[in-house]
Amino acid sequence: MQLEDLKIEYDKLQLKYGAKKLDSIYNGGCKNNPDICFVFMNPTGRNIASSKKWQGIKSPWIGTKNIWNLFYELGLVDKDIYRKIREIKGKEWTERFAEEVYEDVENHKYFITNLGKCTQIDARELPDNIYKKYLHLLEKEFEIINPKVIILFGNQVSSIVLNKKISVSQVRKQLFKKKINEKIYYFYAVYYPVGNGRFNIDKAIEDIKWIMKNLLKENNNLLDNVSDKEKVEVF
Repeated sequence: MQLEDLKIEYDKLQLKYGAKKLDSIYNGGCKNNPDICFVFMNPTGRNIASSKKWQGIKSPWIGTKNIWNLFYELGLVDKDIYRKIREIKGKEWTERFAEEVYEDVENHKYFITNLGKCTQIDARELPDNIYKKYLHLLEKEFEIINPKVIILFGNQVSSIVLNKKISVSQVRKQLFKKKINEKIYYFYAVYYPVGNGRFNIDKAIEDIKWIMKNLLKENNNLLDNVSDKEKVEVF
């Protein structure tokens, strides 16, 4: 199975749970064993790629600014790309520029996705039961791209993906392991860095920098770099 194969299912769920006049937003970046997979909540109409007129890639955060501040502070965005993101208005993103941004994401070896792909007109809160409709598809994404570590943003996304009540303030820098089809994946839950969570962006950056420094070593052997105190049971 390829990522392209999942789009049909995402589009079906868009018709059920998303804005009818908008398209699903899928994912983007390094698709082959990325260092990090970043998992957000769900897209909104601020992403100009959700327009049915948009013919380019339909990846997260196209036409927005704030989230790229986080990636830039993490050293995950080329300086010239970041400067252009800051200079132009959202509606001025072209399909080619979106490709350039995601080529840069791929070059930095990370992958961006959302738990829910159902694009909403605004940043309305979605109930857990809608996000749970997407969980098995997100897990298929993990299986396809095989990320070294997965970073979950916010309490709601973290709780649903890890299937346990999570408060990110209580589990900072704590490793979680989850088995999906006989393979163990490694997770961290961090503060949501945009929207209502923008005041916590510094904490999110701090924790992700720690993860990158301590876990993404040359040998990429995660368990060798995690203390016994931090290890938790596989679930």
